[in-house]
Order: sequence, then C-alpha cells, then structure tokens
Amino acid sequence: MEPVELPIDGILDLHLFSPKELGDLIPDYIEACLEKEIYSIRIIHGKGKGVLRRTVHSLLDKNEFVVSYRLADDRSSWGATLVELKNS
Repeated sequence: MEPVELPIDGILDLHLFSPKELGDLIPDYIEACLEKEIYSIRIIHGKGKGVLRRTVHSLLDKNEFVVSYRLADDRSSWGATLVELKNS
C-alpha cells in the first residue's frame, strides 16, 4: 500500500486510518503542523464508543508539544478534539 499524503492544514480526520497507525500518525502530524507554524489543530475521531477518542487523548497526554486539548463544543460535539500546541 502506498503512503497517503495528507494536507497539513490543522485538520486531521482519523476516519481514513486504522487505530494501529495513530501512534506514529498523530506525533508526525503535530510535528508537521509546527513546521508550518500551525498551533491550533482539530483531530476528528468520531463519536462511536469513545475508544478512538481515548487513544487520541492518551497520545496527546504524552506529546511534549501539546499545551492543552479539549473536546470540540461546536456541531461536531465530542466527535473532535481541539488541540493547542506550543508556539516557541
């Protein structure tokens, strides 16, 4: 399978990926956003049973560039997480 090239625009939709890819995908996406000076990102994980959301939050907890995150409070509700990254 060929690699998928993602636009680095601050929105990461996880519906295109398997859960086993997240351990590399999320840190790599955060790093790519920082290189483009994008400090606020949206990770779309969907609502479902919350397994994917918990995995995303666990990875964010471990990432040194994450200042804070919270569930979206717009129309997507808890189907997306908003992340603030270090601007340094």
